[in-house]
Amino acid sequence: MRGPQHILLVEDEDNIAIAVALLLEREGYQVTRASIGSQALPNIRAIAPALVILDVTLPEMSGYEICQQLRRDPELGKTPVLIMSARTSPAERRKAMALGADAFLAKPFAVHELLDTVNHMSQGLQS
Repeated sequence: MRGPQHILLVEDEDNIAIAVALLLEREGYQVTRASIGSQALPNIRAIAPALVILDVTLPEMSGYEICQQLRRDPELGKTPVLIMSARTSPAERRKAMALGADAFLAKPFAVHELLDTVNHMSQGLQS
């Protein structure tokens, strides 16, 4: 492996962002955090993360909008996306997947759910 995989975490709730970042860093991932939706795409372009974790409800631009714009970008469109949301209805999950998310995680989630999902998604990224 060529070093830790970089994850961009876009989450505006400090307590959630800090907890998720700590969990992922303990697993050996490098985590960059953005707290405003409009920061996501510039960060993705700058750091080329192996995975993007998006909250749905963000200031300035929703996780859904970010995912949709990401999928339309020829350079960034293949970046794996995990959407997290407190909106847990089947319709929300379908919407996330229809807009291009690779996985959906309902909040609140158990630690093992987050780690299992991220580890599963990152297995396909290792070369």
